[in-house]
Amino acid sequence: MRGAFRHLRYPILLAIWLVPRHMGVMTTRAKPPRPPRRPALPLGTATRRAALRLLDAVLRRGEALEAALPAATRDLVSPPDRGLAHAIAAETLRRLPDLDALIDSATRQILPEDAKARMALRIALAQALALGTPPHAAIATVLPLVDGGPRRLVHGVFGTLMRGGAALPETPTLLVPVAERWREAWGEEVVAAASRAIAAPPPLDVTLRDPAWSGLEGESLAPGHVRLVDAGPVPELPGYDAGAWWVQDLAASLPARLIGSGAGQALDLCAAPGGKTLQLAAAGWQVTAVDASKSRAARLNENLARTGLSADVVVGDVLDWAPDAPAEAVLVDAPCSATGIFRRHPDVLHRAHDGVIAEMAELQGRILARAADWVRPGGLLVYATCSLEPAEGEAQLAQFLGQRGDFAVMPPAPGELPAGIAAHPDGYVRTLPGTVEATGGCDGFFVARLRRASA
Repeated sequence: MRGAFRHLRYPILLAIWLVPRHMGVMTTRAKPPRPPRRPALPLGTATRRAALRLLDAVLRRGEALEAALPAATRDLVSPPDRGLAHAIAAETLRRLPDLDALIDSATRQILPEDAKARMALRIALAQALALGTPPHAAIATVLPLVDGGPRRLVHGVFGTLMRGGAALPETPTLLVPVAERWREAWGEEVVAAASRAIAAPPPLDVTLRDPAWSGLEGESLAPGHVRLVDAGPVPELPGYDAGAWWVQDLAASLPARLIGSGAGQALDLCAAPGGKTLQLAAAGWQVTAVDASKSRAARLNENLARTGLSADVVVGDVLDWAPDAPAEAVLVDAPCSATGIFRRHPDVLHRAHDGVIAEMAELQGRILARAADWVRPGGLLVYATCSLEPAEGEAQLAQFLGQRGDFAVMPPAPGELPAGIAAHPDGYVRTLPGTVEATGGCDGFFVARLRRASA
């Protein structure tokens, strides 16, 4: 027998040597169990997750939608995906009161304001009812957002609403605090116009570097202005690379229009991203543009380089910075609640509450009082805010005139304002929801031009 197995001795010993001691000779190594495979997420879920992060940034942390975009879309490589995440979040904010009303109509108990189930339903309904996403795709891409949570609730509520023929009103409902504030300030007609204005993003307005340039096909509402509908990607439009124009709402162009052309020194305070700086430079002024934000000042320099215009860009806080000498024209485009740009940036209505408005008004007063000393005798001071709040416009002007008897309002002359925009009897300009509505509307703005008395 020994002889018969002699030729196997060493292979057997080798096999025994290779078996781990703790398993014994006759045992074999057990393979670790494989973790169960998780089903692949529906295509597009990452984009909806980014939209959820955007909404959280705006509604819970009070951030601006554009400022939150880079961090919220950090996992998205494709620009179209980032654009879609932005569009979903913006449309959700635009329609939030009506989306919530639908959700509340289909639940036995009201979901908490910040519940993930409510947020997922908002995103799904905004896609299906406002953006034209097929309902099955809208719900499939948001259900993973509530993993470990009430998926059945989200799916059930969405299905109930879809089967019931849910629809959003043609005219969106404004947030209650906003509607009440504007109703008190401007009346019911303006509130109704604001509801119509927020229904969809506005047309694209551009200001031409040379008013005689005719490379864009659109409607002109003022010299050097073109309005485009369904324009498409801005960098792909004719004349963009050549710097023939820059994006600027018609109302936003009014402050520099009221300064007009000149060859002297002009200060543009709180200037970035620079539309008004570009206007003044194109009109012949030697411009010093001041902004506290280094990144925003960099954007201003990029716009100057693209358009071939020149200005001295200073990064500085106007409450600390001061010019070497008074200027012939000073434009104060003051920081504000920005409620006037709600058509393009619906997030502002969710962030601009009474405390923010009061804080901005106090800051505006300090800036305006300081900037007034930088206007030479006989020179111009233009104060502007993209706000629909009287505290940041009419009340600010009244306070300033009560403190500075050496300044007086200089009303616009005939032909200085675009057709459909008129000066107030007190000489300032106020654009509201409903202004030039028939031709696409404009942002809400307050603009006052003042002249300093000669020495």
